[in-house]
Amino acid sequence: MQKIIRIGTRESKLALWQANKVRKELDALGYQSVIVPIKSIGDIILDKPLYELGVTGVFTKNLDIAMLNGDIDIAVHSLKDVPTALPEGIIQIAVLKRANYTDLLVLKDTEEFFGQPNGVIATGSLRRKAQWLNRYPTHKVEDLRGNVNTRLEKLENSETWNGAIFAAAGLERLGIRDAGAIPLTWMIPAPAQGAIMVACLEKDDYVKDACEQLNHYETKVCVGIEREFLRLLEGGCSAPIGALAYVDEKTQEINFKGVLLKKDGSKKITVNQNVKMGSHKFLAKDCADYVINRGGKELIKEDNEVSSNLLSIYSTKKLSEAQKDILSPTIDIQDSDFIKIRSNRISPKVMKSEIENVIITSQNGVEAILNCFTKDEIKFKNIYCVGRRTKKLIENRIGKVAHVSKNAKKIAEYLSKELTNKEVTYFCSNLRLDVLPAYLQANDIVVNEVEAYKTMLSPVEIDAEISGVLFYSPSGIESYLQKNNTDKVAFCIGETTAIEARKHFKNVQVAHLPSVDSVLELVNSFFTK
Repeated sequence: MQKIIRIGTRESKLALWQANKVRKELDALGYQSVIVPIKSIGDIILDKPLYELGVTGVFTKNLDIAMLNGDIDIAVHSLKDVPTALPEGIIQIAVLKRANYTDLLVLKDTEEFFGQPNGVIATGSLRRKAQWLNRYPTHKVEDLRGNVNTRLEKLENSETWNGAIFAAAGLERLGIRDAGAIPLTWMIPAPAQGAIMVACLEKDDYVKDACEQLNHYETKVCVGIEREFLRLLEGGCSAPIGALAYVDEKTQEINFKGVLLKKDGSKKITVNQNVKMGSHKFLAKDCADYVINRGGKELIKEDNEVSSNLLSIYSTKKLSEAQKDILSPTIDIQDSDFIKIRSNRISPKVMKSEIENVIITSQNGVEAILNCFTKDEIKFKNIYCVGRRTKKLIENRIGKVAHVSKNAKKIAEYLSKELTNKEVTYFCSNLRLDVLPAYLQANDIVVNEVEAYKTMLSPVEIDAEISGVLFYSPSGIESYLQKNNTDKVAFCIGETTAIEARKHFKNVQVAHLPSVDSVLELVNSFFTK
């Protein structure tokens, strides 16, 4: 029987439109497929500014996880949202023919404000903001978040905005482009704006054979040049960068133009270059070198030096730009994943018969189980877990949860009192605290541990001037301690993490709720009180 290709996508109308376009093109080639909507961080957090240039993965990370876990076969993205480096095991297999790459200004009323000093424009893009302020330095640019329809509604309801900037492709694909919208032909678009990308697992030959037929060669070449220009300039730092490459049909030349700006729009460096198609191998590098040689790195450094004068904290887990913006403007944050997770292969023997009592203490444990077994193969009678989010994931993907507690100690205390069958199976990591199994064993409960996933430490040495560090698990603390000292404030996501932190740090702060946002709000209240 022919494999049905599962197409992962965000849930917004535009994302679903793009996924359905891919589905129709696959159908035309004779391949069966189905749409699988998956919510992204960027769709959940809509009330904070997001300066994304396709490098944070805020709109793509959850799709990557779903693909690596085997829940979907391909992911469909707006290519401008995709990080320039894909996760290990995932590849770009196709880029569809590019749509309109232009930015559009949707007006609230009339164009009269162009000639006035107090115009107000809305956009959630750092690139658009910098280019607008470079052209109209006396205007004000305010943040605008949400999907296309939400942003249009916010513009309609605003009493202060003169207009808002949108990607033409998004409005046109949804059939909602305003007839009076003004094309900003002077504004250089985001790298790969207007292009749809399909990603898949490198090892999935069936899907690769199917999807590579969707590839549009000229688009792939042009957006590849733009994204390489972005990668070479950015160097891991957020900066307002625009890039556009297109093929002149008459000359068969690739025309490229790029721009790097200061975040406030006060400075910019532009580059323009043409080369024959087929001689474009070093076009991105040549253009990036041109910008760098004319002060590009110094321009980026100027923006970074402003940040260096701020109070600095460090997150031991990568954050989205929307999450970072929860912080006060007086606080600068750096981040890195101090913990990396890899699912183990769980022996089929584990599922041969029904397991009466199961303990799962994290979402990683749930994902590891689902990576090895389908829902029908999982035979759990009573499931006990830690955390509301873990409970929600279990009930969505496996089955009903018998009891949930807020930490490992609480679940151990509950089970010691309530269990009649004094045996449990604990799906855990290779790195875990002893509190749960030790407490249960002390109360004559047999604990069968199944190492479902590996927690790998990936520490980074942080700068001495960092004032506080954000921790999300005891393993994160263990990783941090390998290369760093404890003269910082430890901000912890929950009490279990705080217990471990108190062994090493003098000043430990605990969030009111077990969420990243709550930890960031805790930082605000601590440093700005």
